[in-house]
Amino acid sequence: MIRHNYLFSMLLAGCLMASQASATAIGSLKSFIHDTRTVRANFTQTLYDKGARTLQESKGTMQFERPEKFRWTYDKPYEQLIVGNGKLVWFYDQDLNQVTVRQFNIAIGSSPAALLAGSSAIEDNFILTELGVQNELEWLEAIPKNKESVFEFIQMGFTPDGTLKIMALRDSFGQTTVLAFSEVDKNPSLPADLFTFTPPANADVISE
Repeated sequence: MIRHNYLFSMLLAGCLMASQASATAIGSLKSFIHDTRTVRANFTQTLYDKGARTLQESKGTMQFERPEKFRWTYDKPYEQLIVGNGKLVWFYDQDLNQVTVRQFNIAIGSSPAALLAGSSAIEDNFILTELGVQNELEWLEAIPKNKESVFEFIQMGFTPDGTLKIMALRDSFGQTTVLAFSEVDKNPSLPADLFTFTPPANADVISE
């Protein structure tokens, strides 16, 4: 059984080919980060093996508040929750009734979450390259500068109006994960307690 505390550390996948030159995807990413303080969206997540066979499909919702606060809720096929408040990250597996707690900088580092909710400049952690236009989306590639990262690259697709639609990542094992976002709501009002988590009294808590 594949668990999302593993998937989240390498959200998303990429075998996307650029069709023509474009100079707008990086600008869309920077504008998205500069102009967007909070986001709420639905997502579907698909994990593929080296042969492009589907290993797992899941659905859920995500919210983030810059800087460094986020909440990912997996509804199907397993109920799981990932919450970060800038200091700690909690991974709660409801089926196992288990909570894993990690230091924020260790759990996130140069991860896809750092691109969305991070507080530092993008180029501090990633090398950005334009990939062009594919299926009416403007694509870029982000390669982590940290050579010890668990993934090789992230690819991101934006609509012409600058809305993030797809993130994709390939990990060091050759597996790929794709996240497709829908009903993206920019700058909604989010309650502060959304980014805190108290483990259930009877849960098994593991600190790393």
